[in-house]
Amino acid sequence: MELDWRNESLGTRIRVALWLRDEVGKGGTFSKQQLRVAIQGAEQVDRRMRDLRPAGWLIQTYRDKPSLQSDQLYLAEIGLPVWQKEHRAAGLRQISAKTRRYVYERDGHICRRCGISAGEAYPDELGSRARLTLGHVSSHKSGSGSNPEDLITECARCNETVRHLTGVQASKEQVWDQIAELPLRYKRDLLAWMAADARPLSAAERAWGLYRQLPAVRREELKAQLEALLRG
Repeated sequence: MELDWRNESLGTRIRVALWLRDEVGKGGTFSKQQLRVAIQGAEQVDRRMRDLRPAGWLIQTYRDKPSLQSDQLYLAEIGLPVWQKEHRAAGLRQISAKTRRYVYERDGHICRRCGISAGEAYPDELGSRARLTLGHVSSHKSGSGSNPEDLITECARCNETVRHLTGVQASKEQVWDQIAELPLRYKRDLLAWMAADARPLSAAERAWGLYRQLPAVRREELKAQLEALLRG
């Protein structure tokens, strides 16, 4: 029996693959909004679309194909039929709970790309709060491993943006304008981070990351505890 992407009992990854096959087709263009409208109520549709890439599905953006608009995607290649039982795990990388905990703790429960912590509000996106997830250090490399050294803690927004599926990337000139305005001390700090390709967390930042991953009631208790300590 032919599977239908409208069947809500199917996994989201399978539904996305079927929708791309049946509604877009190889060589077709689409937008993430069209995909979200088609497959409503499913979790992390964008992520499930990304999960198709290691299975041979080639989805290009305007950065890969200049003729596209910034919100358009291009289905260049249909990969393995993940709706078939023998291919359902194709390209998926399983991360153990132990590894997941280790990476979150190693990274201080903070997005190592933008520095935001779990549940913290995005200053440039009203009403949106960060959710932490795991990404791969080499985010564009198909088949990246699932060992701690291959993984990095990211917020969901950075996790998507890094893969060129959401957001508009700042230009080199825009980034330089931000750098040029920094005080000299911060310029030196930034250069050290660039050289190490990592931003070391201070003790306060590590404590903040741990604090943010606690339930709200525990955060309130700790806040009151610290206030009382500082009052002496």
